[in-house]
Amino acid sequence: MFYLNALGLVCPLGANHEDVRRRLFAGESGLKVTDEYSLGRPLPIGPVSTPLPSLQDWPLPLRSRNNQMALQAVLAIQTEVDRAKVRFGAHRIAVILGTSTSGIAEGERAIRHQQAHGQLPADFHYAQQEMNSPARFIAHCLGVTGPCYVHSAACASSAKAMASAARLLATGIVDAVITGGVDSLCAFTIAGFSALESVSAQRCNPLSINRDGINIGEAAALFLMTREPATVALSGWGESSDGYHMSAPAPNGHGARLAIEQAMTRAGLNASDIDYINLHGTATQQNDAMESKVIHALFGADLPVSSSKGFVGHTLGAAGAIEAAFCWLSMQDDNVEGYLPPHLWDGFSDPALPVIHPVAIGEHLGHPPAHVLSNSFAFGGANACLAFSRSAT
Repeated sequence: MFYLNALGLVCPLGANHEDVRRRLFAGESGLKVTDEYSLGRPLPIGPVSTPLPSLQDWPLPLRSRNNQMALQAVLAIQTEVDRAKVRFGAHRIAVILGTSTSGIAEGERAIRHQQAHGQLPADFHYAQQEMNSPARFIAHCLGVTGPCYVHSAACASSAKAMASAARLLATGIVDAVITGGVDSLCAFTIAGFSALESVSAQRCNPLSINRDGINIGEAAALFLMTREPATVALSGWGESSDGYHMSAPAPNGHGARLAIEQAMTRAGLNASDIDYINLHGTATQQNDAMESKVIHALFGADLPVSSSKGFVGHTLGAAGAIEAAFCWLSMQDDNVEGYLPPHLWDGFSDPALPVIHPVAIGEHLGHPPAHVLSNSFAFGGANACLAFSRSAT
């Protein structure tokens, strides 16, 4: 197994374990309505309101809101990473992340400045937009020199990054990996999903008969992953590719099911071992229809499931990591009653969907969940499923 020894996160629910878990279990959404990224069209989005560290003294190519959020998460795990450097050496620590926006917001501001003034602003550098920027930034910040790269596979990016981190550890190439994902809000993604008629004007409503699309959010979640035992391990992962459509999932869910089955097989788990599933749960018509079909076929109608999108929005390239973080928080020893992330929706089930069991606010197992799954399904049919297990430490 590959253990998740430390977690740093920042999201619309907060920037520390206590605040995020309290608001999560209480069913308190972090979404708010604004037209900041959709001028003249107020929309619910999931912005990070936590004050972020300044990058003013950093090289210009590394300055972006995306990297500010990454730094906020890094600061929470820096002590553990420094200890790992002493044990393993900086060259034995990798940085493997997922993102889909990187510094696009900085590019948007630069273009607006150019339109108004005829030239790009002095505080813009094209490298701010490069997908590998957050990985290079974190490696530089922490002084680690192992493999350093980014997955950019839309909404499966950081789930795939975490699977890649485990594979690096399995090969013995490294002894520790900083892994997870970060994505920041920008007008580009909201306009793009709006063009697909996938953005809701209300808080997203996964699994509901009234669902009509996504809300977009931003977040960063970074884990220190090693072979050294900790409470929670990445016990399995599965990846597949539908190749069905540029943006729509295969309706039969074959690729999603394959990823879930691979994750359970790799973890040595059966369907009856799973205590909870964090759904991809975007609240689009096609995703929810496909995913509920697969979940019902594999696990029946009674297994607790929920989507986190109503809390933080769809954080795109960071979704797999922030939802892994919610699972990690739920699996810690101090969650004695085993509270689960609830499913925020209007409660009106779609009769066209197979019956599954959305977690109610306050629902708990009576013990921390032992084995959970987290799904990430992306454009182009890029599917990923992560399995997490509590270890006997």
